[in-house]
Amino acid sequence: MNAIEVKGLHKTYPGGVEAVRGIDFEVAPGEVFGLLGPNGAGKSTTIGMLTSTVAPSAGSARLAGFDVVREPLAARRVSSVVFQDPVVDRALSGRRNLDLHARLWGVDPAAALDRIGELTEAFGLGELFDRPVATYSGGERRRLEIARALVSAPRVLFLDEPTVGLDPRIRHELLDVIAGLRERSEMTILLTTHYLDEAERLCDRIAIIHAGRIVALDTPAALLEGMGRELVELRVDREPEAALSLLRAERIAGDDAFVVGSTLTVPLRERRAAEALAAIGALGLGDALSSRRPTLDDVYLRLTGDRLAEAA
Repeated sequence: MNAIEVKGLHKTYPGGVEAVRGIDFEVAPGEVFGLLGPNGAGKSTTIGMLTSTVAPSAGSARLAGFDVVREPLAARRVSSVVFQDPVVDRALSGRRNLDLHARLWGVDPAAALDRIGELTEAFGLGELFDRPVATYSGGERRRLEIARALVSAPRVLFLDEPTVGLDPRIRHELLDVIAGLRERSEMTILLTTHYLDEAERLCDRIAIIHAGRIVALDTPAALLEGMGRELVELRVDREPEAALSLLRAERIAGDDAFVVGSTLTVPLRERRAAEALAAIGALGLGDALSSRRPTLDDVYLRLTGDRLAEAA
């Protein structure tokens, strides 16, 4: 049985705003699955539907076999979520926040005590645990949020933009914490992000979501392989589409080459980078020629026409 199963999921808000436009994907038990896309792509709405806080307009979704619409309580019992916005009580201590959450979820008191102790150690919260959450840093509060979500021992954990707003050092520390989750359990994790490095580092597979639709779904390695081992970038002053047509006619560029603004990006297949640069230079199309290895941003750019960092 899949941990998550989504079929034709669709959400239209009042006023006709289509946030999610019929998406399909499956997540296996123990898999870390990423939804990668900019703000407004439909990631958080998808999380909302999977956690039964947003009613789908059409389609279906199941968590560990439970339909999120027909069996919302059962679906919630096997899952937990860390939302973008903090939900811990800032006036209470970290210990009290976790204890309250365990009580609300009906966790056996003895099991809750053991689990809270394990989470305190695993997330490095020992020195903070009896302090009010209002005194925590952003990263410390985020660690507490994740620990709180794990008190109920969920089979599926949703992390919605878990590192947004954190400074680079704290963000890096939190990524280590998230990466360690899979080493301690067989829990399934669905992560939403617009950070390319997070998706590539943490996820077994990535679904790239754009304007409410999934435009690509595969492992990070396979998505990058689709761009070839190397690519060439060329800036042209005018008529970039005509320049691209010429490169294709000369068999320098294939169907996977694309234009964004005045920049041409040409994935290389059989041809070496030095050979391609020389051939393009001989055509006198423009300047600022360079070659490099492809990134997930190039994959996103080819599929959507937007740079992910700018779209986010």
